[in-house]
Amino acid sequence: MESVTEKEKIKYILIEENGTFSNKIVWINRISLFVVFFWFGFLKIVGLSPAESLVTHLHEVTIYSAISINDFLIILGIIECTIGLLWLIPKYTNIAFVIFILHMISTFLPLLFLRTETWQNTFVLTLTGQYIIKNLVLIASASTIWACMKKN
Repeated sequence: MESVTEKEKIKYILIEENGTFSNKIVWINRISLFVVFFWFGFLKIVGLSPAESLVTHLHEVTIYSAISINDFLIILGIIECTIGLLWLIPKYTNIAFVIFILHMISTFLPLLFLRTETWQNTFVLTLTGQYIIKNLVLIASASTIWACMKKN
């Protein structure tokens, strides 16, 4: 009996009576994306990001002649903070999603351009590579928000 009760609780949190996702799960995803993007972006702005060396190396092999690394890190941090904030404003979901997807594309670039930092060998990622691949979970979260918004 208790497992049925637990299932009912989960169903109440995740699914509305008409079978659609609850607004609660959408807000859990929105807040989660806000926390990740605002936090990581802020760390870039103040020069404390643990990803700074990865970003710097990618910058060196791609766009170093177009913009200085210091300016790039600040701009990237501001973009990430903005993405985070946009997820908290439902009417800006489409804008958040587009900027988010463009940003996600850029986060996968080290897998192509920095192979020695991201791959140990075929199908075996380094810790840095795993850090990048976890972005698939962020994409799933953002896609859930976007799909639920499109249904409503």
